[in-house]
Amino acid sequence: GLQAQTVLVNDTVSGFIGSDVVLHCSFTNPLPNVKITQVTWQKATNGSKQNVAIYNPAMGVSILSPYKERVTFRNPSFKDGTIQLSRLELEDEGVYICEFATFPTGNRESQLNLTVLAKPTNRMEGTKRPLIAQSGRTEKILVATCTSSNGKPPSTVTWDTKLKGEAEFQEIRNSNGTITVISRYRIVPSREAHRQQLMCVVNYQLDRFTDSMTLNVQYEPEVTIEGFDGNWFLNRKDVKLICKSDANPPAHTYEWKLPNGTLPGSVEIQNNTIYFKGPVSYSVAGTYICEASNAIGTRSGLVEVNVTEFPYTPSPIDDRKSMVQPNIPTPVIGGIVGGVSLVLVVAVVLFVVLRRRRHTFKGDYSTKKHVYGNGYSKAGIPQHHPPMAQNLQYPDDSDDEKKPGPLGGSTYEDEDEDAGGERKLGGPNKYEEDAKRPYFTVDEGEAHPEPYDGRTLGFQYDPEQLDIAENMVSQNDGSFISKKEWYV
Repeated sequence: GLQAQTVLVNDTVSGFIGSDVVLHCSFTNPLPNVKITQVTWQKATNGSKQNVAIYNPAMGVSILSPYKERVTFRNPSFKDGTIQLSRLELEDEGVYICEFATFPTGNRESQLNLTVLAKPTNRMEGTKRPLIAQSGRTEKILVATCTSSNGKPPSTVTWDTKLKGEAEFQEIRNSNGTITVISRYRIVPSREAHRQQLMCVVNYQLDRFTDSMTLNVQYEPEVTIEGFDGNWFLNRKDVKLICKSDANPPAHTYEWKLPNGTLPGSVEIQNNTIYFKGPVSYSVAGTYICEASNAIGTRSGLVEVNVTEFPYTPSPIDDRKSMVQPNIPTPVIGGIVGGVSLVLVVAVVLFVVLRRRRHTFKGDYSTKKHVYGNGYSKAGIPQHHPPMAQNLQYPDDSDDEKKPGPLGGSTYEDEDEDAGGERKLGGPNKYEEDAKRPYFTVDEGEAHPEPYDGRTLGFQYDPEQLDIAENMVSQNDGSFISKKEWYV
């Protein structure tokens, strides 16, 4: 039962300087026979306890210095000892103890931490020193300072800019416990830095502070000359040259001159423009220099003026070159090239296949190659044999048909005609030997290599059979076929 009696407080409480905070404290589960005699608030200081406020049912409320005007009990009772601390000061930060005195069980207490926050004061200042860009200068100079003063806890300071500068940071701990954060931004002054934005950003707790400035960098003129289009020809009129400068402050003086002489008498100068009166002549050709000056310095620019006899007229080829080409993505170009290459490869393959088929035609539609002779021959590769007659033509009733045959001395005279008018071999013995093997196919030859050892698959040269050429017809692939087969 004694353990159930507790004092409840907030573990942590925080508030800004000058604000009010409430420190809650209550006594839970008091026993009927337990009597609360006093509620006391104390502050732990250097290992000791300092009384802040006391509530005694018999004596009333007592507030001690230095809190006398700033601490009040919200609703003092035997169960509630909550107080309010007004107008917070940095010195108020620390550990506070809420204690209930009971009889006869003794004292019960709990403690909380009070944190006092200090909202900083933020500001940004630009340098009073003029920013002047100088050629070859590398020293960085201060352009702005961002300060977050007297904050607790300290602020976070950053810079937001496109400038290529350098930031440095410094923290100063003040005697009252606050912290001041200072950041300085430095750059090398340049023409590119002119009119650039520089922003200071301060983040504190949930607050965000920003301030910015636009840089004003002074620099000498940068000069360009406009007006010469490369097409000044004889008798052209109304031409002029304009001297333009980029400068801060703006250029106040312009001066035109030639490096090796005086200006032509036909020119008229008006501030930064030189007008050429009358028609153009060769006398206006030359190098024209314009000098522009401001408070920072003087810079010059030049243009080479050439005069031609006739106006320049672009050729159709030049016009086509000057046309804007469509912007075709690289992947699309690669796809087109790949597609064209694929089509060309397919076309070449088809051409080769068709050409081979055409060259391997044997005179009939058999899939086997027929080779005459005493051995075998690979199609289209006749071996050593006497040359055959070319372009052999055998019309009907030709005397050549009656010459002896290549394999048995037989001729067509030995053939009989059947009832249908077709010729057939006459006599049981005619072509008997040759009929046993009138020709071989390559497949047959490869299947029976034994009887023909030592021979190649080509015609074997045999002087006794020179007359074989008389009854043979040459094919496109180099093989031969008998006139009988050729006519059929």
